[in-house]
Amino acid sequence: MIYIIVALKAEAQAFVDKFKLKNYKNDKICVIISGIGKENMHKTTSQVLKEFSNDDKIVNVGICGASEEFEIGELLSICVPTQSVGTRGGTNLSLAPMLCLGTLTCVDKEIGDKDRYDVVDMESAGFLQATKDIKNRYIFKVVSDHFEPKRVTKDSAKRLIFNKIDEIMMEIKR
Repeated sequence: MIYIIVALKAEAQAFVDKFKLKNYKNDKICVIISGIGKENMHKTTSQVLKEFSNDDKIVNVGICGASEEFEIGELLSICVPTQSVGTRGGTNLSLAPMLCLGTLTCVDKEIGDKDRYDVVDMESAGFLQATKDIKNRYIFKVVSDHFEPKRVTKDSAKRLIFNKIDEIMMEIKR
């Protein structure tokens, strides 16, 4: 089973539409909505792991804000370290070198100093904490804005994720 955990209903709807899911699942994929934030993601991911087996894969997919060096709609595959690195500004993760260079920072609220960050989201640190002992874990983020989250709509979030599902699934199945 591939467990895909998203923060927003719009992100989940992209998978529901793409795979014609009933009740957010079929025999190969299960999509779960955690809600926004690190704590919601941690709690939801921990619950999902109670059903998890060694052959399963667990994935966090969502939108993120990024500096202008990243294009809106760009798919970022996050390199998941064995242990996350804590900083004052949040948890920093490396972005997969095949897609881009930079750092993803998990934040709790809207950021002020935009020049300080490459890419930000609100859920990845909670996902990493919950999956620290899991081998088959993945994080994919799609750039939705250049640190202007109020410009993101439900429809744009759904469309951005929908447009990258094939790439995401190809990476997971490797």
